[in-house]
Amino acid sequence: MSGAAIQAITMPKWGLAMEEGKVSAWMAEEGVAIAGGDEILEIETTKITNVFESPVAGVLRRRVVGEGETVPVGALIGVAAEADTPDAEIEAFITDFQANFVVEASDAAAAPEPEMITVAGRQLSHLVMGPEDAPPVILVHGFGGDTESWLFTQPVLAEDHRVFALDLPGHGRSEKTGAALDVAGMAALLADYLDAVAGSAAHIVGHSLGGAIALKLALDQPAKVTRLTLLAPAGLGTEVNIDYIDGFVGAERRKEIKTLLQQLVADPSLVSRDMVDKVQKYKRLDGTTAALRALAEAVFPGGRQALVMKDKLAELSVPVQIVWGSDDAIVPPSHGDGLPASVTLHRFDKVGHLPHMEASGDVNRLIAG
Repeated sequence: MSGAAIQAITMPKWGLAMEEGKVSAWMAEEGVAIAGGDEILEIETTKITNVFESPVAGVLRRRVVGEGETVPVGALIGVAAEADTPDAEIEAFITDFQANFVVEASDAAAAPEPEMITVAGRQLSHLVMGPEDAPPVILVHGFGGDTESWLFTQPVLAEDHRVFALDLPGHGRSEKTGAALDVAGMAALLADYLDAVAGSAAHIVGHSLGGAIALKLALDQPAKVTRLTLLAPAGLGTEVNIDYIDGFVGAERRKEIKTLLQQLVADPSLVSRDMVDKVQKYKRLDGTTAALRALAEAVFPGGRQALVMKDKLAELSVPVQIVWGSDDAIVPPSHGDGLPASVTLHRFDKVGHLPHMEASGDVNRLIAG
């Protein structure tokens, strides 16, 4: 058995700014056979804790990094090989890898930064990644989100697509002033944004409120959409967790923000200190609370969704897929029941309202596919 059969499992790079990660918990024991895509450990970064899918297949022969240890991106964290590979070859492989491993210089400074763009008279922030001549994908976040909502999505898609992540008005770095928009107004603005940045039809990916906006755009201006991916979308039923919406609008203290964010995920431990700090910083920006309150009143009057478009889905001629976590506590997963045959529904167990973060590998493959 040659050393060529031994495969390295290394600390992944989630997002261009990630430089290191901590092994929170191993989910696979040494000596167990693993397949590509199996969830084998949890990794904690400053942004979020997430599961790591094995990039290789074989037997997990060594867990090189223990739980609680932090190592740089690219460092060896595990070794897979065939069951009959001698232990001596495994140890020699580990020794050689670590002797030759060099921490790459941080590319955070070279990472693309959000830029401001004027669309229909509004000052909006967006982040653009990927080859200029690649097929365009537009990412539309949900209520209270921003471009960083796509931390695990945009860099992966950008390998083969031109990916645009937009901060909706009232969110992220975009303007906090101006007349409030409802779903239809946001969809019209998204159409103008698409014309400004892509100049052609695009695959639109929308999460939560962003899903309703994406669907409204596809219904109103179908020529602008080549494909539609809706993640835990609003717009398919009247119910919504209005206590979460109202709580997010008024939240100021770290403790209440953390409690709210934990409602977004099936596993509350996924909510990191950095996530809480970022939301608190955003909530302190002038005009943010007023902008969110106006949006909530326009989109969720009386605590219910104002615009329901489920009966319009069958009118779409482009491919439509919907992704939902079975443990979504914000928008009921039951809104995905009774869809027309033309719409593909993907449900994920033990996933909440953020499938693109909680099951990023699976969701990225669905979007890219």
